[in-house]
Amino acid sequence: MSEHSMNTQDNRNGQYDQGIAGIRRGSAGIPARNAFFCFMAAFIWGTAFVAQRVGGEYMGPFTMNGFRGLLAFFVLLPLVLLRKKARKEREQAGDRNLEPYSFNRTVKGGIFVGLILLAASTLQQIGIMQVDVGKAGFMTALYIIIVPVLSFFMTGRGSVRVFTAAGLAAAGLYFLSFSSAEGFAPADLMLLGCAFAYSMHILCIDHFSKGTDAVELSCIQFLVSGLAGTLISLIAEKPVLSSFGMAGWLSLLYAGVFSSGAAYTFQILGQKGADPAIASLILSLESVISAVSGFVLLHQVLTGREVFGCALMFAAIVLVQLPARGKLQVPEEKHS
Repeated sequence: MSEHSMNTQDNRNGQYDQGIAGIRRGSAGIPARNAFFCFMAAFIWGTAFVAQRVGGEYMGPFTMNGFRGLLAFFVLLPLVLLRKKARKEREQAGDRNLEPYSFNRTVKGGIFVGLILLAASTLQQIGIMQVDVGKAGFMTALYIIIVPVLSFFMTGRGSVRVFTAAGLAAAGLYFLSFSSAEGFAPADLMLLGCAFAYSMHILCIDHFSKGTDAVELSCIQFLVSGLAGTLISLIAEKPVLSSFGMAGWLSLLYAGVFSSGAAYTFQILGQKGADPAIASLILSLESVISAVSGFVLLHQVLTGREVFGCALMFAAIVLVQLPARGKLQVPEEKHS
């Protein structure tokens, strides 16, 4: 997973574009490489809802998230060590094309986003055990509305197109997941808190990913999340490993290796140099993918309402990726 140097362009409409060397992109602010990583994260997360629900039958939320964080840390650690060795060799060889790197910033960012991640994932795990997966997916994905709003108030940068796409995506998620009128329950508060926490997680990654190694940042966040979650679980939940069962262990392995170790790293790589509001729209496809995986794996047939929701989500992603009117896609200056 090689890194590329990044640069920025001015945009009269208030949008900003951050490019990666050698990648052709328009004014949407999300190069193809970043979009791919964001989609891979969404794909894995979309197929992980079932694993979380099954795992929650065998263990508490802090146990689930603590163990999956530690598992993800050990999965990523060898890759981090290999990347550090390669970087040291390049430094000794006098390579001047290395990206700026700060170990202190990486550790600080990893601790910060790790604690936010534990809060978000624990709130989601509690909520998903009390409501159906579709409703949990919709309420979790409210971050697609929260992120651009927070980003606008924090930076003053936004566009009508991004907000229109966010509205389309929210409407799509509504038709896809919120198919019944249910009363407001404590689980709803958990999932609303989860959506806000994931919004802060996205924005914080956008902040700390600059000047850090994406994989190392991800690895540290899982160590922090795993240690904190496990400590709390030992005090509050007192897990008994023998009671997990085969299904519980398999769910934990999927959540740790793929949903955590791989997907959150893809998220960091995808957000590096991309507009967080637009990245969040692609990441929100996890709800669409969860519905599709339910059809493929569990033979759940999509209703006309759900198909309409998928169409709205697809339209939102296409809209946000289109170049602005009057803008031509031009190749970025290449850096060797």
